[in-house]
Amino acid sequence: MRETCSPKEQYPGRLFLAVPSSMGSSEQVWACPARGTGRGVRRQTRIFGHGSRCHHRSTAMLDVPFLPFCAFLGTLGLLCVAMVGTWCQHWRGGFSLDGSSRTFNWHPVLMVTGLVVLYGAAALVYRIPNTWSGPKLPWKVLHGSLALGAFILTVLGLAAVFCFHNSQGTPNMYSLHSWMGLGTVLLFSCQWAAGFGAFLLPWAPAWLRALYKPIHVFFGSTILLLSVASCASGINEKLFFSLKNGTTAYKLLPAEAVFANTLGLLILIFGVLVVAALARPSWKRPDSDSPDSRQPLLSSER
Repeated sequence: MRETCSPKEQYPGRLFLAVPSSMGSSEQVWACPARGTGRGVRRQTRIFGHGSRCHHRSTAMLDVPFLPFCAFLGTLGLLCVAMVGTWCQHWRGGFSLDGSSRTFNWHPVLMVTGLVVLYGAAALVYRIPNTWSGPKLPWKVLHGSLALGAFILTVLGLAAVFCFHNSQGTPNMYSLHSWMGLGTVLLFSCQWAAGFGAFLLPWAPAWLRALYKPIHVFFGSTILLLSVASCASGINEKLFFSLKNGTTAYKLLPAEAVFANTLGLLILIFGVLVVAALARPSWKRPDSDSPDSRQPLLSSER
C-alpha cells in the first residue's frame, strides 16, 4: 500500500523540485520519510492558479482552449455591434448627420464598436499563441493600431453626441453617464500616448518599460471595465429619456426595453470575459529577454 505523509512529517527543506506543467499548474515534488523507514520520497501534485492558494485538478480539466474562446468572444462582440445598430435603426429612427436625434444614434454605435469591442480585441492581441514566438514588434504595431482605431471611433462618437446636444440646445456633461464616459476617454487617450512612448519609441530605457508595463496592463483592464459601465449606463439613460410621452413606458418593459437591456447584458458579459482572459496565467505571453521583445518601432540602430 502507498504511504502518505503530512506536511508535518516533511523534512525542513522539503520542497526540492517544482515542475511547471500545462494549464498554469505546477507539479511539486516533496521529500518526507516513509512511515517506519525514516527515509523516502513522496511525490505530490498541486494545481496552483494565479493569485490563489490551490485548485483541484478538475479545474484544469475544464480549461477552455484560447482559440475557441476567442472565436466565441469575437462572435459575441459582433453580436453587440449588430444589436446596437439594429436598436438605433429600428426603434430610434436610423442615422444622419443633420444634428437631429438620428445624429445622436451614431454615438452608441461608435462607442460600443470602438470603446468596447475593438478595444477588447486590442487588449487580447498578446494572448494569441502565434505572438509568443518570433519578433514582438509586428504585434506591438497591431496592438497599438487597434487601440488607435478604437480611439478614433470613440472621438467620432463623442462628436456625434456633442453635435446633437448643441443643435438641440441640450446642456452637455450634466449626467453621471457623461462624466464617466468622458473620464474613460481621457484615461484611454493617456493610456495610448504613454504606451506608444514607452513601448514603440526608441528613447524609453528598458527599466522604464519594465516599471510601466504592469501599470499599462492594469489600466488596460480598468479602462475596459469603465467602458462597459459607461455603455450600460448610457443605454439605461437613453431608455428613460425615450420611453415616456407618446410611447410605452419603460416600467412596462416594451419590446425596445427588452432588446436594449439584453444588449447591455451582452456588453457586460463581453467585458467580463475579456478581463478574465487577460487575468488567466496560462494565456499570457511568456516573458522574453531577447532583443526582439524590446525592439521599439523607431530604432536608432541600422
